[in-house]
Amino acid sequence: MARKYFGTDGIRGKVGEPPITADFLLKLGWAAGQVFANEGHDVVLVGKDTRISGYMFESALEAGLTAAGVDTHLLGPMPTPGVAYLTRTLRAQAGIVISASHNPYYDNGVKFFSVQGTKLPDEIEEKIEHYIDSPMTTVESAKLGKAKRMTDAAGRYIEFCKACIPTRFDFSGLKVVVDCAHGATYHIAPHVFSEVGAQVTVIGANPDGLNINDGYGATQPGHLVAAVLANQADIGIALDGDGDRLIMVDHKGEIVDGDEIIYIIAKAKFEIEQMSGPVVGTLMTNLGMEIALKQLGIPLLRANVGDRYVLEMMSEHQSILGGENSGHIICLDRTTTGDGIIAALQVMAEMYDKGKSLHELKSGMQKYPQILINVKIAKKTNPDDNETLQKAVRDIEQKLGDKGRVLLRASGTEPLIRVMIEGEQDALVRQYAQELADAVRQSLGA
Repeated sequence: MARKYFGTDGIRGKVGEPPITADFLLKLGWAAGQVFANEGHDVVLVGKDTRISGYMFESALEAGLTAAGVDTHLLGPMPTPGVAYLTRTLRAQAGIVISASHNPYYDNGVKFFSVQGTKLPDEIEEKIEHYIDSPMTTVESAKLGKAKRMTDAAGRYIEFCKACIPTRFDFSGLKVVVDCAHGATYHIAPHVFSEVGAQVTVIGANPDGLNINDGYGATQPGHLVAAVLANQADIGIALDGDGDRLIMVDHKGEIVDGDEIIYIIAKAKFEIEQMSGPVVGTLMTNLGMEIALKQLGIPLLRANVGDRYVLEMMSEHQSILGGENSGHIICLDRTTTGDGIIAALQVMAEMYDKGKSLHELKSGMQKYPQILINVKIAKKTNPDDNETLQKAVRDIEQKLGDKGRVLLRASGTEPLIRVMIEGEQDALVRQYAQELADAVRQSLGA
């Protein structure tokens, strides 16, 4: 059954435009309440990032849930993985996050977690959509839900993060710069890293409702690079607006992306015989990571782009580690969803154990040059059905041999063809990518 409102990561859009409106969020809260309600008053947790629209949508969801007879515990600003953790440990019926992740402040969205702290199954989302399109009713007054603020939510999550690494790790000599993207980790990440002993400099931790992800965070690490160099720090840690994405910076100011972070964690687990199952990446995972993991004897599986698909494949193949080069990193032996703070702590623990810098740890993996070109076309088309393009792909694959990779795929949301080429030589990769992009324009019409 095709879903009308839910995408791959909840419901997201521009504030004030359907479906990201106050009246829709009211109805969504009520619809979710209808699905989650059992006998008596069940509890749903609601957390948010620091967008100014979060206040409005928090109130709307609360009203809808209350009308359905469901109790609401309001967490306030809380990273997405923090909501997942609290939903699981408090055994709430569900958790709701009001966030548009790494998007600008004028976007917002809603995503759900199950009582297990995982994304909702498709069938539950479909049930919620059924109620969204049904007339809204209100339970009798004696059965209305109640709402309360949970004042210790941040402290609970901070303690969980710290507990994910043993107390033997001593980071007292480690200089760390933490970039919170003016987002949901602003009052959490600095405490976690300082309380495990690191010397912490904080940037991007003054949210005003409008500056989330604006020039700071995992998608814009320029300020972090500058701060690491200026403070002569050992590492930089950049989180995104809702804390589920991580990009790091080494002491030389070089960016360490999600693929390199996953490789470091995988190698660490492998060496102490705690690596279980394959690593799950995506179609965009760098070929260099696949080769480096292969040398360790760790297989790599590729899921479609999106942490939802990564998690599904991880569950299917009993994997404990997966993620995307964008920085969504899932450590299933520690938590149930992507968590930037948890992933960063795993890397810091490996630096301590090996006595090596982040720069040295990442050097075991050599990233291949990777070029991505988005080609706008007249209408949505599947390039797999075009024999001319498929021949062009095969010709380039033959030239690259086993030292490169070609990916040609249609965007799922707009009339774009994504052309991606990887290989050993940057100049050749750029040449082949441009040739294939030109072939797309000629065959499908720009």
